[in-house]
Amino acid sequence: MKMIKKIGIGLLILLAVSQLFGPKKNEGKMESMNAFYAETNPPAEVKQILEVACNDCHSDVTRYPWYNNITPVNYWLASHVNDGKKHFNISNWEGNSVKRKDHKFEELIEMVEEKEMPLNSYTWTHAEANLTENQIKAVVDWAKLVRVKYSMMPKPE
Repeated sequence: MKMIKKIGIGLLILLAVSQLFGPKKNEGKMESMNAFYAETNPPAEVKQILEVACNDCHSDVTRYPWYNNITPVNYWLASHVNDGKKHFNISNWEGNSVKRKDHKFEELIEMVEEKEMPLNSYTWTHAEANLTENQIKAVVDWAKLVRVKYSMMPKPE
C-alpha cells in the first residue's frame, strides 16, 4: 500500500509541475485572414459559419477555452490546431498558387459534405459549430462558386 501511495504522490507532483509548461499558443492577428476573405468573398452567413466552426483550427487566430490551461489537454489542442493549419490555413492564403487554392476548396467541399469537418472532438465542446444541413449547403455552395472563380483565373504553366 505504501508503494501505491508513493506512486500516486509522485504522479500528482508530476502533474502539478507539468502545469508550468505548455505549447506555444496560436495567437496571431485577425488581419491575417483579410486576404482570404477579400479573395473568396463569403456571404455574411458563411463568414459567420467560418468564424464559429473553422477559424480556431484553420487560421493563425485561435479562441482558447478555459481547459486549454490544463496540461496535457493544451498539448492535445495544439496538435489539433497545428494539424488543421497544415491542411488548410486561411491566414496563409496569399502565398498559395491558384491551383493549390482550388485544391484546398475541393477538399473543403468534400470534408464539409461528408460531415468530417468540423471534427466531432471540436463540436462536443463547441455546440455552435455543429452545422445544420442549411449551413452545410451554404458553405458548399459558396465554395463551389469560389472554385468557378479559380477555374477562370490564368494558371502558370
